[in-house]
Amino acid sequence: MAEVIDGEFTAFVNERGDALLRVAYALAGNQHAAEDLLQNALAKAYARWPKIRGDAEPYVRRILYHDQVSGWRRRARRSEVPVAVLPERVAAGDGGHDADLRMLLREALLTLPPRQRAVLTLRYLEDLSVERTAAILGCRAGTVASQASRALAKLRELVPALDELTTRSEVKR
Repeated sequence: MAEVIDGEFTAFVNERGDALLRVAYALAGNQHAAEDLLQNALAKAYARWPKIRGDAEPYVRRILYHDQVSGWRRRARRSEVPVAVLPERVAAGDGGHDADLRMLLREALLTLPPRQRAVLTLRYLEDLSVERTAAILGCRAGTVASQASRALAKLRELVPALDELTTRSEVKR
């Protein structure tokens, strides 16, 4: 019996591990934290593996979301790290703008509160509905909508180039 469970679990991790790591990375913000988050989620899933019915991926993803939010709640607020020189803002016409914009967006995402980052990950990376996101996070749909709205407003404030991109993409349609 244990060999069957090990085989099924190993096959699942081999098949879906990369996709789960991408979600963990979006939640955690860096590779090492993402790997730790995924490892903990997989350990929890393995312990419950015989009781998981059907597709195990949603179960593991839910563990990822809950562990990440719980980790944010436990940690004390991170203090700001002063720097001698502020980084320069990227001008819209620069070459390599996409890479610079992605870096700015990544930094801005890391400044969002935990629930807002989880909502954005579920809604826009995972492409889930408001209702499904609410069910996963254990809150109401209105909370998801308001958190997404606040998070997007904050991102637009922190990375003004996003408004320019949004405007350009709407004009092209």
